[in-house]
Amino acid sequence: MKVKAALVQAAWTGDKDSMIEKHLRYIAEAAKSGVQAMCLQELFYGPYFCQVQDPKHYTYTERIPDGPTTKLMQEQAKKHRMVLVVPMYEEEAPGIYYNTAAVIDADGTYLGKYRKTHLPHVNGFWEKFYFRPGNLGYPVFDTAVGKVGVYICYDRHFPEGARMLGLHGAELVFIPSATSRGLSMHLWKIEQTSHAIANGYWVGTINRVGVEKEFGPNDYYGTSYFADPRGQIVAQASDEDEQLLCAELEMDMVREVRNTWQFYRDRRPDMYDDLVKP
Repeated sequence: MKVKAALVQAAWTGDKDSMIEKHLRYIAEAAKSGVQAMCLQELFYGPYFCQVQDPKHYTYTERIPDGPTTKLMQEQAKKHRMVLVVPMYEEEAPGIYYNTAAVIDADGTYLGKYRKTHLPHVNGFWEKFYFRPGNLGYPVFDTAVGKVGVYICYDRHFPEGARMLGLHGAELVFIPSATSRGLSMHLWKIEQTSHAIANGYWVGTINRVGVEKEFGPNDYYGTSYFADPRGQIVAQASDEDEQLLCAELEMDMVREVRNTWQFYRDRRPDMYDDLVKP
């Protein structure tokens, strides 16, 4: 089965409403191209405000799935018959917030959410000021295009969760991010292609672009891409410009690769006890 999938890397517009409108245009453009599944970038309707610690940014939170943006995206998914992965700033209750992605099926059904598990708390990435660590585990969603998992930004540095998604049956894993130029650029194409290889699934990873001047000098370098289950990059976006990146994914390749590279058969979980010791 072939699936046409898309990622959209975008620059901050300066306000939430226009950011949402921009993404609605990209979703419509993707639909015209026959896209069946699409992922938006981390915290898609806002800036990446974690460079500073300021409680005013708590106002970007919404309930999921009861908030207006989830409901809007459900309408869009149904209208365009498209699976949508929508990363947002979630409020579970006043003062309890998560970095979350809602997953919506092609008929508009809300399937569930993934909450970012691993949170950085270092200079320029003060995420524990804004978010609690995710507590929903590593769900995989049975969608119109296959079994879809989500990992978010800093999560990608941890192979354990990527393996959990594979063990839970993921065939396509989306990894939305907000990553600026610096040391991590060296890792961008290594870690996520490695997840694809080790777990035999497709990866679609997305990064925003541009400089969000009110939050410092961070320059987001885009370079969103799709990698196949052998870790080969089949489509890649610009490192500077906004872009809708589309690719055709041969989903039968998941079974083919797993039957060739028998990593799941040859695992030795009986030997890995030390991995789960604190």
